[in-house]
Amino acid sequence: MPETAAFDPTAVIAAELSLPPSSVSGVIRLLDEGNTVPFIARYRKEATGSLDEIQIRAIEERRDYLVDLDKRRRAVIKSIDEQGKLTDELRDRIEACATKTELEDLYLPYKPKRRTRGSIARERGLEPLALRILEQPADGDPASEAAAFVDPDKGVDDVEGALAGARDIVAERIAEIAEVRAAHRARFAEQGVLRSRVARGKADGDTVFRDYHDHSEPAKSIPSHRYLAVRRGEREKVLKVGIEVDQDPLIDRALERVGLFAASPFAEQLRLAVDDGCRRLVAGGVESDVRAELKDRSDREAVEVFAENLRNLLLAAPFGAKPVIGVDPGLRTGCKCAALSRTGAYQGSMNFNLVQGERALEAGRREFVELVGRHRPAAIAVGNGTGGRDAERFVRDALSAEGLADVIVVQVSEAGASVYSASPLAAVEHPDLDVTVRGAISIARRLQDPLAELVKIEPKAIGVGQYQHDVNQPMLARKLDEVVESCVNRVGVELNTASAPLLSRVAGIGPKLADNIVEHRSANGAFESRAQLKKVKGLGPKAFEQAAGFLRLSGARQPLDGSAVHPERYALVKRIAADMGVDLGDLVGDAELAGRIEVSRYVGDEVGEPTLRDIVEELKRPGRDPRDEFEAPAFREDVREVEDLKQGMELEGVVTNVTNFGAFVDVGVHRDGLVHISQLADHFVKDPAEVVKVGDKLEVRVLEVDLERNRISLSAKSEQPPERKPERRDGPKSPPRRDRPPKRQEKSDFSYRPFANLKKG
Repeated sequence: MPETAAFDPTAVIAAELSLPPSSVSGVIRLLDEGNTVPFIARYRKEATGSLDEIQIRAIEERRDYLVDLDKRRRAVIKSIDEQGKLTDELRDRIEACATKTELEDLYLPYKPKRRTRGSIARERGLEPLALRILEQPADGDPASEAAAFVDPDKGVDDVEGALAGARDIVAERIAEIAEVRAAHRARFAEQGVLRSRVARGKADGDTVFRDYHDHSEPAKSIPSHRYLAVRRGEREKVLKVGIEVDQDPLIDRALERVGLFAASPFAEQLRLAVDDGCRRLVAGGVESDVRAELKDRSDREAVEVFAENLRNLLLAAPFGAKPVIGVDPGLRTGCKCAALSRTGAYQGSMNFNLVQGERALEAGRREFVELVGRHRPAAIAVGNGTGGRDAERFVRDALSAEGLADVIVVQVSEAGASVYSASPLAAVEHPDLDVTVRGAISIARRLQDPLAELVKIEPKAIGVGQYQHDVNQPMLARKLDEVVESCVNRVGVELNTASAPLLSRVAGIGPKLADNIVEHRSANGAFESRAQLKKVKGLGPKAFEQAAGFLRLSGARQPLDGSAVHPERYALVKRIAADMGVDLGDLVGDAELAGRIEVSRYVGDEVGEPTLRDIVEELKRPGRDPRDEFEAPAFREDVREVEDLKQGMELEGVVTNVTNFGAFVDVGVHRDGLVHISQLADHFVKDPAEVVKVGDKLEVRVLEVDLERNRISLSAKSEQPPERKPERRDGPKSPPRRDRPPKRQEKSDFSYRPFANLKKG
């Protein structure tokens, strides 16, 4: 087989993503050279045409897919060629395949197979009879010709057995025709109806899937969350799920494709074989393919929702470098309190109990006030778990009684805090502390800097997704890791105070180098410059290039070390300062001076205008934090439990999770309420993420409280519907609307029914 040229996916990706080929080519080259996505997006804008991280990751994903497709294409061509069956036409069709599915359809006839009804019939010598059926001769008699193949010793007992075996061979031939499979796949995908029915014996149970006990909707438009819910019901054996289509037109097309000759004595045999091949061999496999595509689409949508929620949570406004006391609420074991310094260092702890009587409560109040007086926190962070509102009231009352009402009290999400407190990392950071104290420390640090603390927890444990346990887990883990990496590098990391988990997320570093950096810092003291990173064991030139711009050194002798200006551009900035007649230290941080830089003067082969404009913005506000300013949320004091909620009550809440079907809002009762997508705004909302995000404050109204199911329904709509605009009277009026009669719902006569034998339970 002749050598093939190296595969270049640039043109395909550029066309698919509507991006300039030069930008796509630049990204692929940089990725192939081992550069990270954050580094490419921030420091190589000239090579990419200023593409952002999302576009670069899309190119990376498509490149990986297309490269894998090409590897598989080469393997398929080689396999068919070794069988001596590769023709120029087949090679051209394989080369033209745009998807792995198309490729596998073409390869199917040449793929090694297990024993099938068709292969058994071939072993019995029935292939010549099958060829007669496919040839559709104008004369002949199927029964008499089949009689010649009857041989009980071979398992062919009679004429009908011979014809049945021949039809099995023909059915397999039909099922292996790529065009037949493609037509079926397209019809299942575009016109199929996804139907779910309750499994036998499950109808009497009050299951969470009862909305899907008899449910159907077009497969092509089913939302991600509904398809994942249906699949979960199927996996738990509560539901039976399948895609139904009218298959008769497909069978007609297949008969036309293989050349049915209605006048042939063998026409009926071909009709039977094609019908069997389409219904038995093609439909089931194609349905599985379409359902796999639906699953993949649903997974991607769910993962994107999770990723966006995680991004907003990680980029939540930090309280900042101020002393904080964290409270991990608990009823049985009491509330653990941990005091932290402005840098997050543990200072001390105590415990108060809310359920052991007034004497214990008063003793706890005195000890808590003493802890506050000793450490002078700027805020108290109270976890929002069980007993969180009671703990918050205790803290507020204690502070108020001592005249300390100016200390901010904030409810903080403790999702995943227990995961961290019991982790090996927590044991290393605080080996002598109880797990509950570690939890209180984590809650306090989440208030100080959510990003720095949450990176210590596996993203999935934070719980801001939908159906996160049902989606493709490698896809979810990869996407969430990308989000964490993106957020960490967007904000930047203080080199001398960052933990190893936080450093490991910096572009080019990873867990091993992060540990080496922390060990070097412990052994040699604080870093005094970015350049000293080169002395860290294992940190070579490439890792330094990728990471340096995202690491900060506040107060370093080199003022640019505290900024996002990359060390490779230090010489340029020094030249700019010299040209302006000022010291470098005077230029860094002076917005007025930086605004006077003539960008066009410094554009050259090495650096272009996009990078220069980034440098100017960084000189104006070196090391700026892109996150919002902190603002404490406020819950109603008279609402602590679900039972306190009343229909029509208006509350301020905090959005904790955004899904495709709405947003979950914490209103301070230890149970998030759902604002359905239809209740998010006075106007139509297609995507909840367009109007709310995790961390947003939201004014809501209680619609319904279901105590039995522990569900809260909320609305963010105005209580009164918006007034309709008065009809214009200065122009022609629209003709009066004629109400259309409702469409008559007719049941389709599906010929492919996965539930034909299913009885309702």
